[in-house]
Amino acid sequence: MKSREYYLDLLHRHITNPKMIAHSLASEAVLRALACRFGHDEDVWGMAGLLHDIDVEITGSHPLRHGPEGALMLQDEDLPADVLDAIGMHNEKATGSRKRSTLFHHALAAGETVTGLIFAVALVYPDKKISSVKTKSVTKRMKEKIFAASVNRNTILECEQMGISLDEFVSLALAALAPIEKELGF
Repeated sequence: MKSREYYLDLLHRHITNPKMIAHSLASEAVLRALACRFGHDEDVWGMAGLLHDIDVEITGSHPLRHGPEGALMLQDEDLPADVLDAIGMHNEKATGSRKRSTLFHHALAAGETVTGLIFAVALVYPDKKISSVKTKSVTKRMKEKIFAASVNRNTILECEQMGISLDEFVSLALAALAPIEKELGF
């Protein structure tokens, strides 16, 4: 595996939207925290979080192309096979009959999705800071389908398939994001 700086530069070559860069950095932070929680390599899981949407500006997030196309783009970038597999699987709509089945699959899908809900909750706080967001505020908003309607709650709930509760998952994600909130634009 190459350096984080190499992969960050690669991301910037393919993604120009600052919000997508922030989402990628947030996903990296959450995946690193999940790797630590489950005793996996933080660099490996972090790179999956960082690079999972590398194809988004090429595919336009097309539901039948996004994910697998990103894995193909990265196949010659010296990444472990499980990273490519998790990236390909984070959008199940594009995988045919194949379903997420590993801890890494669920971690990437749930981890990158929860960032969107956390960002939305932070933006309704008076100070608009992730560090001010409470776990209870995020879990309460999970039940409000109209709030951040594009965020797939079922994907976030895949945390339970990882063996952690929604409260623990949201707390872990908030703790991972708070230290980098300025880098994320909050």
